[in-house]
Amino acid sequence: MDLFQLETFLAVAEERSFSRAATRLHRTQPAVSQAISKLEGELGEILFERSSRDGTLTDAGGVLREYALKLLNLRTEASSALAELRELHSGKLLLAANEYTCLYLLPLLDEFRRQHPRIKVAVQRSLASRITDEVLMHSVEIGILSFRPDDVQVKSTVVYRDELMLVVNPKHPFARAGEVAIRQLGTQNFVAHNIASPQRQKVIQTFRKYKTPLQMGVELPTMEAIKRFVEMGNGVALIPGLSVRKELTNGELVRIRVKELQTERKLRLVYRRQASLSHAALAFLRIVEKFSASHGDPYSFLPERG
Repeated sequence: MDLFQLETFLAVAEERSFSRAATRLHRTQPAVSQAISKLEGELGEILFERSSRDGTLTDAGGVLREYALKLLNLRTEASSALAELRELHSGKLLLAANEYTCLYLLPLLDEFRRQHPRIKVAVQRSLASRITDEVLMHSVEIGILSFRPDDVQVKSTVVYRDELMLVVNPKHPFARAGEVAIRQLGTQNFVAHNIASPQRQKVIQTFRKYKTPLQMGVELPTMEAIKRFVEMGNGVALIPGLSVRKELTNGELVRIRVKELQTERKLRLVYRRQASLSHAALAFLRIVEKFSASHGDPYSFLPERG
């Protein structure tokens, strides 16, 4: 039993004539008769009274008519739903980010919502180390990382250039200096994030290279907590520039340059290499590309090879 057979069956039932049903469906009458005969054979039931010339339904035909209407209505609903997805009148955009990379998303999501207000947006908070797996497991469509993933099953596109910044309280002795050498940091207490990351390892290696102690006396769970703690006069911190703009502008924190610490961070969008992205995800990528073209550095849209 297929939808064409049901459509033919309903046409005969509504037109009360095999010939008029054939005209309506742009088929020959023998083709219509054959479709009905095949349907009756598959169901093991007679659907029309053969003694009647007006296509009267049997009891079995009456039962099937109700289900046929439901099935064809579902087909129409499905077609409409797919059209809405294509036209971005419905759907869902699923993303994964951590506390830091989510800040990059905010202006992009603002633009996306302006253009596609009917699309639901869900950003799942995830550890950076798990985002690639979540993308591959289809938990989300697109993830945001501050490092290039090793897995060849995902594509990555560089979308933002950032850097780690050493920040201090405005009353800190370094605040007036503007720049210090890395060896001057050996006596400082660093307030650090309590989750290990590739960037943290790079910082540790740099301190080792210059034979400078790195004292991480306090570890906190969020960037916000780290900033607030340093503002209170407790040590110094290395913070991504994206997450500390407001505090630097307001004078709540002061940036200190460290020549030996050139720690650029590139944010990337990652998604499955072999999968077809949803209409919502494709629309988001188009917005990211246009946004980077209109705003320029530090925004970008540079697909990485590999």
